[in-house]
Amino acid sequence: MDIEYILPDKIEKRSFQIIENELGDRKIPEDVKPIVLRAIHTTADFDYYENMFFSENVVAKALETLKKGAVIVTDTNMAKSGINRKSLEKLGCEVCCFMADADVAERAKINKTTRAVASVDKASELKKPVIYAVGNAPTALLRLCEHIEKRTFIPEIVIGVPVGFVNVIQSKELIIKSGVPCIVARGRKGGSNVAAAICNALLYMCEK
Repeated sequence: MDIEYILPDKIEKRSFQIIENELGDRKIPEDVKPIVLRAIHTTADFDYYENMFFSENVVAKALETLKKGAVIVTDTNMAKSGINRKSLEKLGCEVCCFMADADVAERAKINKTTRAVASVDKASELKKPVIYAVGNAPTALLRLCEHIEKRTFIPEIVIGVPVGFVNVIQSKELIIKSGVPCIVARGRKGGSNVAAAICNALLYMCEK
């Protein structure tokens, strides 16, 4: 077995070279390519070549939103911690996760909902453009769909990549059908790491 010794600052670049080599003749549209490649890089799973859905002009819309100083709301602190803070600061953006907030826990208790649902309701009160990134809770996507249908809260972009088995596929398909600009990993795969990776890909694209 050949071992390739690479300095830490070169590992990511080499990883992307390997991914592109293994993709071979499979083509990815240039506007979404950095996002698909970063999802594969984060997971080592080439299924993301097939399962990523991008609504029309969503990447251009996302970049425009970030450049206006958006708030990225995540459904887990893991996703929040995985988003590049320096890149956020350069654009005047911020990232929030409300899942551990005391008022969210209280809302969920009073309304007999999940914290993910209560977090969406709290995000609806933000006064800045919102990119909502869901990597764990399909109930967050379902609640977003309810708000979108009632026009009580329409995020600029929804990143829908929850992982799991219960209501995961259904919630992703509903967010696609909602008409809101979205990036979705169809099927059961996803996760907080994928949500963060997509956000980072978009942030890095803004810097180019």
